Amino acid sequence: MTDPVPDTVAGARRRRLRRGIIILPSAFTLGGLFLGVWAIVHATRGELATAGWLIVAAAVFDMLDGRIARYTATGSAFGEELDSLVDCVSFGVAPALILYFGFLRNGGEWSWILSFLYIVAAVFRLARFNIEQAGTAKVSFHGLPSPTAGACVSTFYAFTRTPFWHAWFADVDEKRAAGWLMMFIAVLMVSNVLYPVVPRFSLRTWGGRLALFIAVLSIVSAFTYPEYFFFPFSILYITYGLIRTVLAGFEEKLPDEDPMLDQEPEEVRAMELETRPQPAPPADDRRPLTDEELP
Repeated sequence: MTDPVPDTVAGARRRRLRRGIIILPSAFTLGGLFLGVWAIVHATRGELATAGWLIVAAAVFDMLDGRIARYTATGSAFGEELDSLVDCVSFGVAPALILYFGFLRNGGEWSWILSFLYIVAAVFRLARFNIEQAGTAKVSFHGLPSPTAGACVSTFYAFTRTPFWHAWFADVDEKRAAGWLMMFIAVLMVSNVLYPVVPRFSLRTWGGRLALFIAVLSIVSAFTYPEYFFFPFSILYITYGLIRTVLAGFEEKLPDEDPMLDQEPEEVRAMELETRPQPAPPADDRRPLTDEELP
């Protein structure tokens, strides 16, 4: 008779390993939350450029946690909800506060309303994403993704401190520009403009090779000249989505169901069938005769 202890030990090790793999995506998600809160702390201290780079790092963490969950097949409804709540802080609240402390704080008593409206748009964007696209394979995003929006807004301050900005946009009112930028990004987040997902890298096809080359070039540029890369690159991505949508139209079919409904589609259809008026039953010629009709 064989000893079952080694199999039991091996099974326990496999269970512990799986628990570790399941925790890994959530660890990256919470890492993004840590970076978002840290960015808020830097923004309150006036270290706005550093706060912007922390939001960029949070966007990288947000991309990694989703990919890790897919590759390890450890995605869950809990992870999706946790990711959305973290994104509300890291790409909603934190970028809005960076622009508020950088440009809007001295713009009037009610200038903080612009930051509030941006946060509202980010919250709506994430709620709609959870209903429409979370957990499914995506060809395009409906509306500007919140990590891109947060990175664009957060790195605007660093870009305005470059010699290029002072040489070409010295006459631009930075406070007005920051306010208009925030509202423009907020509108794009809640719009139906289609934005492409990050392409897959591969050496087998020319498209995959081109995507890999652009990724390597972007990484080198990001580490070499971050203040010249992140904000212009995000503006380029935003412009590409707008032009693509205008020229090609809304090719990807939008959801038929109302995303504001709480019921599942099957429940909605069942309710419609119950409330639909029923046709009158056909007359039955074989009904029994009444007393007056009897001979």
